[in-house]
Amino acid sequence: MTTRSETAHDRSDPKLGAIMSERRQLINLAYRLLGSLADAEDAVQETYARWYTLSREEQDAIASPGAWLTKVASRVCLNLLGSARARRERYVGEWLPEPLPEPAEWSGGIGDPADRVTLDESVNMAFLVVLESMTPAERVVFILHDVFRYPFPEVADIVGRTPAACRQLATSARRRIRTAQAPATPRADIVRDFKQAWEAKDIAALIGLLDPRATVIGDGGGLARTSRHPVEGAEQIARGLVVIATHAPDVTFLERTVNGQPGLVAQQRGVIVTVYAFGIAGGKITNIWAVRNPEKLRPWKEERQHETPRAG
Repeated sequence: MTTRSETAHDRSDPKLGAIMSERRQLINLAYRLLGSLADAEDAVQETYARWYTLSREEQDAIASPGAWLTKVASRVCLNLLGSARARRERYVGEWLPEPLPEPAEWSGGIGDPADRVTLDESVNMAFLVVLESMTPAERVVFILHDVFRYPFPEVADIVGRTPAACRQLATSARRRIRTAQAPATPRADIVRDFKQAWEAKDIAALIGLLDPRATVIGDGGGLARTSRHPVEGAEQIARGLVVIATHAPDVTFLERTVNGQPGLVAQQRGVIVTVYAFGIAGGKITNIWAVRNPEKLRPWKEERQHETPRAG
């Protein structure tokens, strides 16, 4: 909806509409680069702040405001990625990307609907986790070129490298993805079977759904209880899940879309307390990523507090 003040701004600044229409693209880019919606919002805010520090003459001299905003946002993210490594060394426990619900289920009051991230294969949890293994330069070059299809000469201008160097960075990033052998898209039926086995505290059924070398990584950020180190092995994971279900009888598990793929959320007294994303290969669950840090669950906070659990 366009307000009167926005209409007035559009008349006084013909470029404002074009500038603001880039916001969703910038949010999408920044989330993929940073793995955090909160950081992405900050990066985009910083980008617009830099635009408005320009004089009207400087703004008018920019032939493509969208390209300028993309360049600035990418550079802001590149700087943030460098500092994020130091911050994550001080992070309590494991760090995971911030999970996102499907657009229709975002919590009220979290940003503008136009800012919501487009969910595709480039934001699934397995892909984002692999991106975390890349250097900041590799990640920015790979996302700009392979995901957003910017040609290498433009990428080179953005990151301050030569096109040849950017090609090498992209090749290195692709190698990391191949080496990681990112799990396939989770199947809803496997996630549903897992949910039912967990609710039934059926250790044998859970073990049967898990790859023998499966791994669970929890992210509590020091603000919610979770294992500070990955848990490995189907039997150990299954027994741990049964302990959780036994000691938290008031928790309800709901099937939800997590970063565009089938996942689960744990709801306690009407509040989403954990979001689970899955990696699956060969019909078995190979990875479970459990995000419990409340600061990463903002879009999920008010999700359908009185909802009846979906039937299995």
